[in-house]
Amino acid sequence: FKAAVLIQRWYRRYVARLEMRRRCTWRIFQSIEYACEQDQIKLHNFFSYLMDHFTPSSSKERDFISRMFISGESFKEAELEKYCDYESMEVPDSYTGPHLSFPLLPDHATALLEAFKQKQQLHARYVLNLLHETRKHLKQLPNISHVSTCYSEEVTVCGDLHGQLDDLFLIFYKNGLPSPSKSYVFNGDFVDRGKQSLEILIILFTFLLIYPKEVHLNRGNHEDHMVNLRYGFCAGLIAMSRVHGKKILKMIQNVFCWLPLATLIDQKVLVIHGGISDTTDLDMLEKIQRNKFISVLRGKKRKESNRNVEIQEINGESKVEADPAGNEAAPSLSPQPRPAQAPSMANRLEFSRWVRQTVQEQIEWCRRLVDISESEEEELTYSSVVSLTDLDGPCWTRQEEWKQILDILWSDPMPQEGCKVNTVRGGGCYFGPDVTRKILEKYNLQFLIRSHECKQEGYEFCHNRKVLTIFSASNYYEIGSNRGAYVKLGPDLVPHFVQYQANKTAHTLTMTQRQGFPVALISRVEESAFRALREKLFAHTSALISAFKAYDKDNTGRITLSNWATAVESVLHLGLPWRMLRPQLVRSTADGMLEYKSWLDDLAMEQRSQEHIQSSLLEVIYRNRSNLETIFRIIDRDHSGLISFEEFHQTWKLFSSHMNIELTDDSINDLVRSIDFNKDGNIDFNEFLEAFRLVKQSQ
Repeated sequence: FKAAVLIQRWYRRYVARLEMRRRCTWRIFQSIEYACEQDQIKLHNFFSYLMDHFTPSSSKERDFISRMFISGESFKEAELEKYCDYESMEVPDSYTGPHLSFPLLPDHATALLEAFKQKQQLHARYVLNLLHETRKHLKQLPNISHVSTCYSEEVTVCGDLHGQLDDLFLIFYKNGLPSPSKSYVFNGDFVDRGKQSLEILIILFTFLLIYPKEVHLNRGNHEDHMVNLRYGFCAGLIAMSRVHGKKILKMIQNVFCWLPLATLIDQKVLVIHGGISDTTDLDMLEKIQRNKFISVLRGKKRKESNRNVEIQEINGESKVEADPAGNEAAPSLSPQPRPAQAPSMANRLEFSRWVRQTVQEQIEWCRRLVDISESEEEELTYSSVVSLTDLDGPCWTRQEEWKQILDILWSDPMPQEGCKVNTVRGGGCYFGPDVTRKILEKYNLQFLIRSHECKQEGYEFCHNRKVLTIFSASNYYEIGSNRGAYVKLGPDLVPHFVQYQANKTAHTLTMTQRQGFPVALISRVEESAFRALREKLFAHTSALISAFKAYDKDNTGRITLSNWATAVESVLHLGLPWRMLRPQLVRSTADGMLEYKSWLDDLAMEQRSQEHIQSSLLEVIYRNRSNLETIFRIIDRDHSGLISFEEFHQTWKLFSSHMNIELTDDSINDLVRSIDFNKDGNIDFNEFLEAFRLVKQSQ
């Protein structure tokens, strides 16, 4: 009996230690992920600030900058159709992949699944044709889709897939393919991070067109071209199809903005990607023209301020008026056009041209005034019909509409009451149980289903089981880091979960290996997490040294554990339990002090062994590489993988305006030629990085 008690005590302690290691590992992965999202939003806000305070010197310059930062919106409807013309493409006889013909049939979907399992690709002609048909279908859908369990046995809700095709295959294997008796709701974040994002989109769009009443797609925060620039979808797509990749990407950007924003199951269960806020208004969400928001990250403050200034001009008020905070409003870039002096009536042809030009200018100005985007299609869509039938209803500003979408795509639940800004992600908000309760009561709902957050078991309840998070990408951070899951709802709306792990390594283990598998798996995941954390620490070496020296007045190279933990958190802001993580990161001396100088030297040695360059340079590149990649892709407006001299020239005009540096055209041309090391007339990413390294070396 004593032996049994002893073994039980040992085992419980052993399991508790494993669970603690697993939770710490999870915190590391999640903190680094959210910090990366923060960096993306900060970078985007920086570019938005530049745009708001940049005064173009010519219409050509203004058009170029606008196209660069408002990628998908610069195309009119006819231009987009012409640019992405799939009918002119020929499929060569040597092509052995799947073929599509429209309208699509279930056999086409089956052929696609088999082809993708064999690592085959769909020809660009069929991809563009599929995107064209998908876009036509999505434009007729409401902002909030409605699903009923009366017409099918059950509804299956899947969370984030993030380009992991094996997870989608496993879901279909376990649960069955979409059919008239099996409805699916895919709750956003189909792309980014994983390597097979395009294949997932093709499969989902194919089933959407075959079973339009049974397959429903919600927009996620990664169905956004500004996010795709950072997290790999854009780069992967261009690398996959050098010839037609730009056209496919342009069409996908436009398709994303037409995705519905939410799904309502039996009028009782609301499915949204992120969450809600204390200002969430489903009535407003139903009436928003969702296609106006190509990128949800980019708010509409600029357009709103311009519109307000123009309205002031109509009323005879001043063009620039200070706001309550004392800041001047941005001057209008497009004041009401003043007609040129009329030519003589004797020259009828000249006079006719003058009339047409004047009328056209006035029409264009009125369009901008009432906020009609030229890229919007002239035919009636569901959203425009709703707007027209509710002319007597409340009039919302673009900023209010933008915040509604931002909140439902980026927000997260929290255990505390109330609603506050989501500072961890940098976008959306944190909403508490009281906010959930208020929304459920207001719209007579039973519970919410959302995704957006990776969960170790693939799903998690919170807010007294009124909010369910479902996440379908298994092994998200590392093999074995988490399970994926999907949830099935029948007419009783009781959730039934199916968990899985799409991991071939786990399936091929012997029985002996399986007995020690949890320990080995945790060790592997833990090692990966600490490797990522050490890279993060190394990237901030200079700031860490300054923080440590504030506690080490005598410059001994040693500080206490408490001071070490405080200093590291003050630099990285990751919210991690640093005292608990210390044994895995830094050794302590016999008297309990930590030798931070030798620790940082070890970090530098570890990274230098992988990248054979100077440690100070490596630190800068590690800290800024993601931002530099994103900046490169923003400047690379045509997604060619190269920055042209014109793209560089116009972007540098933007930077010089922000930094109040007078740069002549000749100076910018000299600069771009000096970065173009191989003298091919373009700047590739390696040349772009090398330029930053040279600047650091000279400093």
